[in-house]
Amino acid sequence: MALQVTGGVGCCCPRPLPCSGGRRLPQVAAALCHPPRAVASGATTVVEEDEGKVRLGGSSVAVTKLGIGAWSWGDTTYWNDSEWDDRRLREAQDAFDASIDNGMTFFDTAEVYGTALMGAVNSESLLGGFIKERQQKELVEVAVATKFAALPWRFGRGSVLSALKKSLDRLGLSSVELYQLHWPGIWGNEGYLDGLADAYEQGLVKAVGVSNYNEKRLRDAHARLKKRGVPLAANQVNYSLIYRTPELNGVKAACDELGITLIAYSPIAQGVLTGKYTPEKPPTGPRANTYTPEFLTKLQPLMNRIKEIGASYGKSPTQVSLNWLTCQGNVVPIPGAKNASQAKEFAGALGWSLTGDEVEELRTLAREIKGIKMPIEES
Repeated sequence: MALQVTGGVGCCCPRPLPCSGGRRLPQVAAALCHPPRAVASGATTVVEEDEGKVRLGGSSVAVTKLGIGAWSWGDTTYWNDSEWDDRRLREAQDAFDASIDNGMTFFDTAEVYGTALMGAVNSESLLGGFIKERQQKELVEVAVATKFAALPWRFGRGSVLSALKKSLDRLGLSSVELYQLHWPGIWGNEGYLDGLADAYEQGLVKAVGVSNYNEKRLRDAHARLKKRGVPLAANQVNYSLIYRTPELNGVKAACDELGITLIAYSPIAQGVLTGKYTPEKPPTGPRANTYTPEFLTKLQPLMNRIKEIGASYGKSPTQVSLNWLTCQGNVVPIPGAKNASQAKEFAGALGWSLTGDEVEELRTLAREIKGIKMPIEES
């Protein structure tokens, strides 16, 4: 039976609905060893609007309209001030629990998040431990997406299956809802796509996708998988109000045409669209190279308008920025939550909608913002 999705995301609600409340569970230490196998969520055959879920492309997988990115969990190369400790571990697990409590049950990770360098802990292992401990308290449905790293020394379809099985072992799952190619490989992409199809046919994944694929690569991947009878469910790309390259390079239009869900990573521009950074107080670490005081000065007119619109709905800049993305239709944002308060705030982006005029006004203001480039999507 085909999965039926009713009620697409529109920009027509006159005022926000109250976001759902959540309860906190007691903190439990995370299990970093390989947990016993468990099964994450299975998609239902019919997805109703009030369930807050959407189907990933032409697959049978349904996920919440807002997911949570786990890039920062365990990472010491880009996030967490180059260190990982018990406090950050507790905060990450709190973020996971708060996400579940507030109705966001779709989590995106990758084998290269938190690689074993500089004291890092693998994000997949952390997520798997969080799922296991939560399942011991109550039965919850969790949809997991992870990714294959197209490293130069990996060749052919077998490398995909080998990497996937290691990811499943770290996660403690018998399958995942979505398995994605993290970026285009230098060579061997056709073999990687065949590996995705093999994984799908073997029941190790419920849906397959790609990430950081430009329009041509996306169309080629869709066509190759279609020959195997496997739907290309998603393309995960950088997309936010101030980074709208998917609208400009044909990726968003191709996703809509081909029935591929666009999963938006960095949907609040790595925290810049929260309004917490100013020209006088820019972000630190690697983000400082992109979001300079000069850039933040140019950003202020847009941020001021975001705050004004948010105030009229009783919403924060973060919630307005995420809602702007959901208003584009066929987009599932996956902001990264480092703690419970961030996860709870993200949930407030759901259940209401900006007007069409507000969406276009913010887009017009954002066109004045220049200077962000992500060349990986042009490779």
